Amino acid sequence: MSAFSRLLRRLRTWTAVLAGLVLAAGAIVATVAEPAHAATSITINGSSTGRTFDGVGAISGGGGNSRLLIDYPEPERSQILDYLFRPDYGASLQILKAEIGGDTNSTSGAEPSHEHTRSDLNCNRGYEWWLMEQAKARNPNIKLYGLAWGAPGWIGNGNFWSTDMINYLVSWLGCAKGHGLAIDYLGGWNERGYNVSWYEQLRSALNSNGYGSVKIVAADSDWTVANDVDSNPAFASSVDILGTHYPCGYRSAQSSCTVPAAATSSGKQLWASENGSDDYNAGANAMARGINRGYIDGRMTAYINWPVVAAITPNLPYPTMGLALASQPWSGAYSIGKNAWVMAQTSQFTAPGWQYLDSSSGYIGGNRGNGSYVSLKSTNKTDYSTVIETMDASSAQTLNFNVTGGLSTGTVHVWSTNVNSSNPADYFVHAADITPSGGAFSLTVQPGRVYTVTTTTGQGKGTAAGPSQAPMSLPYSDSFDGYTPGTEAKYLMDWQGAFEEVACGGGRGGNCVRQMSPQAPITWDTLSDPHALLGDVNWSNYTVSSDVLLEESGYAELLGRANTQGYTGSAGLNAYHLRVSDTGAWSILSSNTNGNVSTLAHGTTAALGTNRWHTLALTFSGNTVTAVVDGATVGSATDYTFAGGQVGYATSQGETAQFDNLSITPGSGGTGGGTTSTIVGAASGRCVDVPNQSQTAGTQVELWDCNGGTNQQWTSTSAGELRVYGGDCLDAAGQGTTAGTKVDIWTCDGGANQKWTLNADGTVTGVQSGLCLDATGGGTANGTLLELWTCNGGSNQKWTRG
Repeated sequence: MSAFSRLLRRLRTWTAVLAGLVLAAGAIVATVAEPAHAATSITINGSSTGRTFDGVGAISGGGGNSRLLIDYPEPERSQILDYLFRPDYGASLQILKAEIGGDTNSTSGAEPSHEHTRSDLNCNRGYEWWLMEQAKARNPNIKLYGLAWGAPGWIGNGNFWSTDMINYLVSWLGCAKGHGLAIDYLGGWNERGYNVSWYEQLRSALNSNGYGSVKIVAADSDWTVANDVDSNPAFASSVDILGTHYPCGYRSAQSSCTVPAAATSSGKQLWASENGSDDYNAGANAMARGINRGYIDGRMTAYINWPVVAAITPNLPYPTMGLALASQPWSGAYSIGKNAWVMAQTSQFTAPGWQYLDSSSGYIGGNRGNGSYVSLKSTNKTDYSTVIETMDASSAQTLNFNVTGGLSTGTVHVWSTNVNSSNPADYFVHAADITPSGGAFSLTVQPGRVYTVTTTTGQGKGTAAGPSQAPMSLPYSDSFDGYTPGTEAKYLMDWQGAFEEVACGGGRGGNCVRQMSPQAPITWDTLSDPHALLGDVNWSNYTVSSDVLLEESGYAELLGRANTQGYTGSAGLNAYHLRVSDTGAWSILSSNTNGNVSTLAHGTTAALGTNRWHTLALTFSGNTVTAVVDGATVGSATDYTFAGGQVGYATSQGETAQFDNLSITPGSGGTGGGTTSTIVGAASGRCVDVPNQSQTAGTQVELWDCNGGTNQQWTSTSAGELRVYGGDCLDAAGQGTTAGTKVDIWTCDGGANQKWTLNADGTVTGVQSGLCLDATGGGTANGTLLELWTCNGGSNQKWTRG
C-alpha cells in the first residue's frame, strides 16, 4: 500500500468518525463505534412528484384480538388506548380498520353481529363501536375502515355476495352514524375474492343511501382484482382503492414488496390493507422494512398491521401479535411492543394527505442491504420528514442530506428506535437536533435502527406503565346481572356464535348470557359449535358450575380445563365438556385441536326439557373429572390429557340456550395433580418456550420472552413430568443420555426420558440421564435452543418457576 493510499484511508476513517460526532454546530453525540461506509448523498427535494400518503394503521378484528381491552380497569385501559391512538404519544394510529361482526370465528374469536336475524337490529353490540369512539376521541382525524370476515347465516340464504349483504353493510353504516362515527373506507369479504357486480351494486347503494363519501376498498385479498378494474370501466368507477394482503410476503422479513403492473397502471391508490401478523416485539424489524419498502417497491400508500392489540388469552391463536400485549384485565398488566415504536417513527411525523417525494425515497447507496428511506412533505409545503431504516446494515453509514425545492432549511430533529435492543429506553428517543448549513447536513446511522429526521415538532413518548402480571384468582363468580343487554359478560370471549346479555327467560328475573346465533353462519374459518371461554389458562383443580336453560331441542355444554384453541383445519379445542341434552342424555367428553372428540363417560338423567332452569357442574381433581346435574353426581372419568385451562359455555349449532350464575371455586390436586407455571432462565430472564406454539412432536424448546402463552405453561406432575398443552411432555429426544441431546416435546408416554427432577439449587435434571437442562452455549437471546448438558453450575442451567 502506497503512502498516499494509507493517508487517504486514514482521512476516510476520520471523516466517518467526525460525521458521527459532529451532528450540528454545538451538538456533539458519540455514536460511532467503527468507521462508517462511504457517505451516501440524499437530496430531499420538495419539487419531487409522488403519491399522496394515506396513513399507517392497524386492525381490530379478524378475530376477537381486542376483546379483553374493554374489560381492563382504569387507569390502565386509558393508558393502553392512549398508546394506540393519542397523537404524539405512542403508535399514533392514523387508520383503524374494524371487523363488521358476523357471529363467526375469524381467526382468534368471533365478533357479534348487529343483526343476528333479518328482523333483529341492535347497534350497541360488541366492543368495536366503543373502540372506534375511543380512537376518535383521542384523534379526531383518524380514518375508520370497516370490513366483514363472515356474516350471519340468514344473509342471502348463505350467499355472502347478495343484496342482503349490501343492505347489511348499509345498516352497519347507519349504526356507525348513530354512534357519531363517519366511516371513511368500506371493504367486501376478507380474503375471499370478489364479485364484480356486487361491488358495483354496493357503490350504487352507498350513493343512494347518503354514503357517497365512503370509499370502497377491493378486494382485501390479492392483486387479481386489478385486472378487472383495468378492463371494466363500471367496476373501476365503483372502486376507489386496491387493497391487498401481505404484498411483502406473509409473516416474512418484508425485505421486498411486489405490485403487478396492472395495479400500478390502474390509477388507484394501492394499499397493504393487511400486513404483519407478527409478535408485538419480534415483528418490529419486518414492519420497519415494510412501511418504507411498500412505497419504494410498489407505491403503496397505506400500511395496516394485523392486529392492533393482543387483548386475548394466550391459549388462542396468535396470542402476542399486534402493537401491544393486553391479555390480563384482571391484573391490569400490559406491555407496549417495539412494533408500536417502529410505527410511531412514521405516524408521529406525518399525516394522511402528506405527499411522498419519489426522488427522495430509495435504498441507501442503491443497496437494499444498507437499508431504505422515504421522504414526505407536509400539506403546508415546507415541513418534511424522512424515515430511514437500517435493519440489514452491517455497519454505520454516513448520510449527507441536501434540502431543496422550497422545503424548510431550518432545524432538523432526529428521533430513533434501536430495534435490536431489548431495553425500552432505546425506543423512540429524541436523539439530536441539527442545524443545516445552506440546506445541508449529515447524519451517521447505526445498524438495526429506524430514524426519523424531521422539521416538525411536538412528538413524545408516553411514560405510563402497567403493573406486573398476576394469575386470575379463585373463587370467581358472575350473576350476569347489571350488564346492558346486548353487551358481553366480563372476560367471556366468543369463539363461535354470539354469547351476549339478555333478560333471562324461564320465569327468572335479571340478566343471563344467551347464545344468540340461531343458524350456522357464513364462515370465514372452519365451522364449529358455538362456544365461549373465560378465565386463566393456569387454573387446574377447580369446580365450575352454572345454571342452563335450553330454549329448544339440542344440547348445552359446560367446559373446563380448556386450553389450546386450534386455528386451521378442524379448529378444535383442547378441553373437557359436560354435554347435557333436553332428553337428559349426558356425557363427559374430551376434545382436541385435531377435531377429535372422545366420550369418557355417558348416561341418562331426568330430562331437562326446554325453558326450564337446571344446574350443571364439572369438578377437576388431578386426573378425576366429575359431572353433576341438578346437585346429583351423574358420572366421572379418569383422564389427565389436559392439566389445566379455562372454563366455558357451548351449545349445539343454532341452539339459543341461556346460562346464568357462573361459579368457579378452587379444589385440591388429587392423584396426578400438579402445579402449572412458567420455567424462567436465571441468566436470561426468558421462558422455556415451544416455538410458534407448535404441537408437533419433536419440536425443540427454546428461550423466548415470557408472554403468558400456553406454550410456556409447564405442569409438574406427581409422576415427575413437565407437561405442556396438557398432553405433551418435556422430552430428551430419542431417549438420549449424552451431552448435547436436544430437549423437545413429545406425547407423554411415561418414559424415563420424560421424567425430571426440580432441584433446590435451581437446576432441572433428567431422571434418565442425570444431565442438566441447559441453554445452549450459555445463550440468553430469544431463540436459544435448550439441550441436555453436563451439570456445571452455570447460570444457564439455573431455572425458577414463574
